Amino acid sequence: MIVIVDYDAGNLTSVKRALDFLEIDSKITPDPKQIIEAERVIFPGVGHASTAMDILRNRGIDTALREVFRKGTPLMGICLGTQIILSESEEGKTSCLGLLDGLCPKFSLKNSALKVPHMGWDSIRFVRPHPVLEGVLPTDEFYFVHSYFPQPADMRDVIGFCEYEIDFPAVIGRNNLFATQFHPEKSGQAGLRILKNFSTWDGKL
Repeated sequence: MIVIVDYDAGNLTSVKRALDFLEIDSKITPDPKQIIEAERVIFPGVGHASTAMDILRNRGIDTALREVFRKGTPLMGICLGTQIILSESEEGKTSCLGLLDGLCPKFSLKNSALKVPHMGWDSIRFVRPHPVLEGVLPTDEFYFVHSYFPQPADMRDVIGFCEYEIDFPAVIGRNNLFATQFHPEKSGQAGLRILKNFSTWDGKL
């Protein structure tokens, strides 16, 4: 059973629908106890980092997610969920979960033809293999919509980059944590493959 973390952050039902399509058992819950006891956890999100962190703290979900990471339970971040696994976000100058050291800055682009938020389909340059990426091709594209991006302090935590004037980290992770700035649940067959791989991943590399 995969638990999808509910903290009023947007794209929970689309993640659930994608897992249902794959015939993968899942449930949406805000309950910290159920999150800690889950076999696997998906931490998705769309919204504002400061508001999200307030809700996580008020519900005790921040502590639950830290315990999930500490225990070695497979944990997947998506979009906002990926950004706030880091130490801090520039969005509201917000202290975040700190599962990985790092900052989440906003795009500051020189090319006026490029808009923020970064929205649409893009390819990823993977810099190291990962079990959740098995079967994903270099030509595959994924759906993004974001104004901020994850920037781990340790570049060894970067699994793949996307180019949007700059090369920004689009997939990050360490140990039992795997996180994407793009939305796998909105990324067609390649995204479904990632969710399917996560559903059987044991959290080990």
